[in-house]
Amino acid sequence: QVLLQESGPGLVKPSQTLSLTCIVSGGSITTKYFYWAWIRQPSGKGLEWMGAIDYSGNSYYNASLESRTSISRDTSKNQFTMQLSSVTPGDTAVYYCARVEYDDYGVLLGMDYWGKGTLVTVSS
Repeated sequence: QVLLQESGPGLVKPSQTLSLTCIVSGGSITTKYFYWAWIRQPSGKGLEWMGAIDYSGNSYYNASLESRTSISRDTSKNQFTMQLSSVTPGDTAVYYCARVEYDDYGVLLGMDYWGKGTLVTVSS
């Protein structure tokens, strides 16, 4: 069983940088054919893919957030971190980390494990 746990502040001030860490247990973030992703959901809205990091450390981002988002990892701690800069109240959301499986052709097979999510509020 793979467990993912989001960790970070629940409140961030506008213009600051939000930093969230996903701690992974039961599976290695360096295992091939898995992306480790960040997804968010504002209240009353749908899920938004923010980006992901793959088993070799390559990062991929939603084009609409790419200029403000950075995803990195610490393989020694088996965790990965998302930073979102210049936050506004519009970034208030529940943030999730998840594991995404893909095949030899890069076809996404689905998200099989999710964290419980953490609510981040952007407010002064």
